[in-house]
Amino acid sequence: MRRHLRVRDWRHLIADRNSTNQPQALRTQELQAVVDQEFVDVSLADYRGKYVVLFFYPLDFTFVCPTEIIAFSDRVEEFRERDAEVLGVSVDSEFSHLAWIQMTRDEGGLGDIEYPLLSDLKKDLATSYGVLAPDGASYRGLFIIDKEGVVQHSTINSNAFGRNVDEVIRVLDAIKYVQENPDEVCC
Repeated sequence: MRRHLRVRDWRHLIADRNSTNQPQALRTQELQAVVDQEFVDVSLADYRGKYVVLFFYPLDFTFVCPTEIIAFSDRVEEFRERDAEVLGVSVDSEFSHLAWIQMTRDEGGLGDIEYPLLSDLKKDLATSYGVLAPDGASYRGLFIIDKEGVVQHSTINSNAFGRNVDEVIRVLDAIKYVQENPDEVCC
């Protein structure tokens, strides 16, 4: 069965932003996350002053998700070299995230991940970003947030295919270039 993101869903995302073009959930909401196989409270506000690549995926233990989650983890240093942090989010619990991380990659798990996986169990973050699907899972949304906490780029993919890390890095580089060179254009 195909699910389509309707235009009104996208308008909802834009309409919910305040004057700084930022969803309310970016401010201080804390979520449970798995970091180095431990549970920690994470707030997106903790990352102010850095670029953030925030990506949503439907559910733990689904077949497309590990490929892109592992790809982001394998290349996390490339993001950090660009003063950016990567955060993955799903509507699963932190316990589900931990179980998936503790499974080896050969068994269909993630193995150790080099960035936090956030639990949006109440679905507040997914709702705020306009990526909550009717079935209660998340669409594959990706948001690049600048150092001031402003969403500079957003994409929402079909749940049938993942994102390309090279493209995310290219867009991040373009955002940084334009912000550092405001009188120029970047292709």
